[in-house]
Amino acid sequence: MLDYSEKIILAPMVRVGTLPMRLLALDYGADIVYSEELIDWKLLRSIRRENDVLGTVDFIDKTDGTVIFRTCNREKKCVVLQLGTCDAERALKVGKMVEKDIAGLDINMGCPKKFSILGGMGAALLQQPEKAQNILVTLVKGLTIPVTCKIRIFPTIDETYALCKKLVSTGISAIAIHGRTKDERPQHMNHSDIVQAVAKQLTIPVIANGGSKEIEKYSDIFKFKKETGCSSVMIARAAEWNCSIFRKQGLLPIDDVIKAYLKYAIDYDNAPSNTKYCVQNILRELQETPKGKLFLEAQTLEQICSLWEMDDYCRTKRKEYLDRGIQGRFQVIPTSLEDRKGVKRKFEEDDVFVLQCAFLRNSYMHDLELPKSRLLKWTKDNRKNIPIYHTEQEDKLFRSVVLVNGKKYSSSFWEKNKKWAEQGAALVCLCSLGVVDREKLEKDGSIIK
Repeated sequence: MLDYSEKIILAPMVRVGTLPMRLLALDYGADIVYSEELIDWKLLRSIRRENDVLGTVDFIDKTDGTVIFRTCNREKKCVVLQLGTCDAERALKVGKMVEKDIAGLDINMGCPKKFSILGGMGAALLQQPEKAQNILVTLVKGLTIPVTCKIRIFPTIDETYALCKKLVSTGISAIAIHGRTKDERPQHMNHSDIVQAVAKQLTIPVIANGGSKEIEKYSDIFKFKKETGCSSVMIARAAEWNCSIFRKQGLLPIDDVIKAYLKYAIDYDNAPSNTKYCVQNILRELQETPKGKLFLEAQTLEQICSLWEMDDYCRTKRKEYLDRGIQGRFQVIPTSLEDRKGVKRKFEEDDVFVLQCAFLRNSYMHDLELPKSRLLKWTKDNRKNIPIYHTEQEDKLFRSVVLVNGKKYSSSFWEKNKKWAEQGAALVCLCSLGVVDREKLEKDGSIIK
């Protein structure tokens, strides 16, 4: 059972708290790592798959085949999934889905962003203590793993303590307190005095959060712990900027941290867009350097890795994964078609050439390289009629057929929008015409062999 006392914790951070960063934090000395906030309805539309190639457990979005949450055995005893929810029943369903793969479940009750508040989640729950209590009681009673929550303070000690007392009464294992109100931002002072006064009165571990402005080195973590009087400390932005903040031996150079992060991103097939976002947050003002500007121009994972002399490793690992069956994206079927797999669709007529070929947006740096642009150019250069696209929608997914020179082409992949469906159809056509090298598409994971 996860113990929240005397711990140094990687805080939940949007887009940053994915598997590579969590594992890096553990390497450097973090005791517990939180996932980024994941929304309940998004997880409820996912399916759980064990990934034998990566050695991970993946929760895959059934609507577009993307990975919502990926974890592995290395972090199983110390990873906490943070959930965004406003409904006890939905929260419990998610908890039941994931409880065998995580060490704890945390409910976000402090996010001040508009999306969360309008959805009744995050900081909106601070104004609805009965609903917040109901969610926590339901989870504590229904799950076998520890349940916690993360809140923001109110302007006064009394208001903050009154809420914490209600939440603690539900049986949660710990509570994280961010020392700013829902209306305050990082530039505002963290109210360590309020956190300390509340922590003294609570009977469960209290995790202090919000001190990244004061935490510049490892010893600062314990100064913040003392100032807040809390059992543990949760670190967000200081870890986002340099994850080696968790090292007792001191901070590592930025380039060393980036290389270590990139290795995990490669090893666990992390999305290039997410990888780029995380590296961008490590670089910060260094984005204005010559190397930083080259980084900003990079689009693929290999291009990013080349700047840190890891492109050979990236290519080798990618080939290994492709040979073992890892593709650029999982293939999914719209829910409405799951029970009608044997029913022919009009885009699957005998005169349509269909190929298992996915459009991977991150493989294209410029618009002129996109399949539709290349196909249009080919038809003009060869004096053919311009391509005609016919797209069908099922649920929230799309597939397209393109008509070129009297023949029809389509990808077997369903896409999350019409534009991508048309790009997929165009890519199949280009491959069939020999304009695009099929072997290259197999290497980058677009085509399933």
